[in-house]
Amino acid sequence: MKWSMAKLLAFFLLFSTLSGCGYNSIQQNEEAVNRSWGDLESQLQRRADLVPNLVATVKGAANFEKETLTAVIEARAKATSIQLTPAMLSDPAAMAKFQSAQGNLSSSLSRLLIAVERYPELKANQNFRDLQIQLEGTENRISVARQRYNGAVEVFNFSIRKFPNSLTNGILLKLQAKSYFKADEAAKAVPAVKF
Repeated sequence: MKWSMAKLLAFFLLFSTLSGCGYNSIQQNEEAVNRSWGDLESQLQRRADLVPNLVATVKGAANFEKETLTAVIEARAKATSIQLTPAMLSDPAAMAKFQSAQGNLSSSLSRLLIAVERYPELKANQNFRDLQIQLEGTENRISVARQRYNGAVEVFNFSIRKFPNSLTNGILLKLQAKSYFKADEAAKAVPAVKF
């Protein structure tokens, strides 16, 4: 009788210890990071899908600077060629490479949209205006998705560092902190506005 009571007490002690170890919350937080990353990738893909339509419309509507269009096409190709899986989110070098490619595409698109201002017949083209509105909306969605991803990373990174979760992670999971999505270095410079 004493032996089965001791087993029962040990079981409840072990169960209560495991329920407070943070294993499930760490798993849930990692899934939130992965979901947020998927949402961000979806918005980046939406932008990549819009770019060829935007370029085709601009080409068809204006005798446009070839250099600007080429830069946009090349930036899109590079941005879509670099893939970052959820497993790579803990690798700062891979994240930096991915962010650099996305930053180059954003920069090229900005130059394209600024240069288009010189072409009144293009600005009047309804297809172009519709694409420009979609692209601007997509950029806003990307910004929101980046913020949500960074918020999920913050929660996850804290959950693997706080006690007792840090013990659970150190012994059972061995998960690494995820990398934040950071601003491109070029984004820190004040843009020059010329009229």
